[in-house]
Amino acid sequence: MCAKVLVADDDPRQAEVIRRYLTAEGHEAFVVHDGRAALDQARRRRPDLLVLDVMMPGLDGLHVCRTLRQESDLLVLMLTARAGEEDLLLGLELGADDYLTKPYSPRELMARVRTLLRRAPRGETRADVRRIGRIGVDLAARHVTVDGVEVECTRGEFAILAAMSEQPDRVFTRAQLLHHTRGIDRSSTERTIDVHVMNLRRKIEADPQRPAQLITVYGVGYKIAAGSA
Repeated sequence: MCAKVLVADDDPRQAEVIRRYLTAEGHEAFVVHDGRAALDQARRRRPDLLVLDVMMPGLDGLHVCRTLRQESDLLVLMLTARAGEEDLLLGLELGADDYLTKPYSPRELMARVRTLLRRAPRGETRADVRRIGRIGVDLAARHVTVDGVEVECTRGEFAILAAMSEQPDRVFTRAQLLHHTRGIDRSSTERTIDVHVMNLRRKIEADPQRPAQLITVYGVGYKIAAGSA
């Protein structure tokens, strides 16, 4: 099974070793060296698996894991030099799918990778559901949930959420969002987008007057906030 794998390790030599082993097994692998870059690339590239070192500059791996777990079901394999049981339990409680203690052999790492990818094959619900904070957007079933509870959305509202959920924190102009709804309502205008957004806020925000996720970027358009790091 070929997968897209993000490797986050502040040791360039070790990261390159991991990347080469992943590539040799047919995976698409790319590397970052700090926590903020790991968050950014995980959100942008939407990998199937994140190989995540705990000790990194900027944001550590535990913070990265905690943040991403609030947003998605991305598989996370954590790497750490900490061998204590307390650290192991903390990583798993934060949502890591597996935990490997340094030093380890590349063969052992690849065995863990294969096991995780078999456990969650590509193309299942994991890939079809986007989770951004409290919001879930199920592309296959075409429904939206807030805190796990389904909310009814019109086709236009769903089209907007589906487009924005693909790239959290990206600012979309009204014209860009209009493009995503054209096939649904050809009479739509940019003002229609404002109405869709207003209605969506009533359904997905705890306080529609003070939106926390569906944000207005004045003079530009809208974005869906992935959550602060």
